[in-house]
Amino acid sequence: MGDQRTWRPVPRSRIAAASTRLPPRWRLIPSAVVLGVVVLAVLVVPLVVDLDQQLVDLASANRPPDAAHPFGTDELGRDVLLRCVYALRVSLTVGLVAALVSSAVGTAVGALAGSVGGWVDRLLMRLVDAVASVPHLLLGIVIVAILRPSLTAVIISIGLTHWLTSARIVRSEVLSLRSRPFVDAAIVGGSSRGRILVRHLLPNVTPQVLLSTTLMIPHAVWHETALSFLGLGLPPHEASVGNMINDAQRSLLTGGWWMSLAPGLALIVVTLAISGLSGVWRDRLNPRRRSELTW
Repeated sequence: MGDQRTWRPVPRSRIAAASTRLPPRWRLIPSAVVLGVVVLAVLVVPLVVDLDQQLVDLASANRPPDAAHPFGTDELGRDVLLRCVYALRVSLTVGLVAALVSSAVGTAVGALAGSVGGWVDRLLMRLVDAVASVPHLLLGIVIVAILRPSLTAVIISIGLTHWLTSARIVRSEVLSLRSRPFVDAAIVGGSSRGRILVRHLLPNVTPQVLLSTTLMIPHAVWHETALSFLGLGLPPHEASVGNMINDAQRSLLTGGWWMSLAPGLALIVVTLAISGLSGVWRDRLNPRRRSELTW
């Protein structure tokens, strides 16, 4: 007889089982700490460190990580850690401003479509479908090429290509709220359509809009990185995660692994931290999960 074995499922580790029972506020701690450290470094380091991140020092070029330069130096002798701090400041600024622009555009379009309805709703939703049919990166490249590469052009391109989700969310929420009794009471009371929109509908969709804005920040950061990597973002001499990764790809063949590892790792850590915070907030707003969450 052959060897008969009984296969049993591998038991979950105690750590993994305990992590799922943690309340959301404890799951928030790692993301909040990481994001807080990054924001503090981005704000404080440029004020404390008296060193130009564009300073060229050819005598210190291509130095691996050591005590003087924890992340090493690039091919021009510039400190990679200092440039990462400046690059993250640019990326977070672009991500926050672009997310606010896209949310503003999406909220305006969604609120107008949901509150007016009729042919206005159909026209605006066909506009949303038309913009969604074009890849965001391709449309962003066209906008930046028209406006000429700059920080402002990158923000405008991201804001004008990422408002679709906010528009759909706001439209859906407004259509749902229009049938509520408090809206009927406002109509009977003689309130105009604009007053109902401003006083009753928009305040009720604000949490969803803020959540959509928060979720958009990591996507906007990656979009800015892609544009800068393609040479359509900030000027090459400016500190940007995309510019640093683009410059570092030439050094990979010569063993300069730290030049691409540092900005790539910083980008991943920041986006994961923001996504972690927004993920718990999203579960908090979800009615199906709200009863499961205890603060």
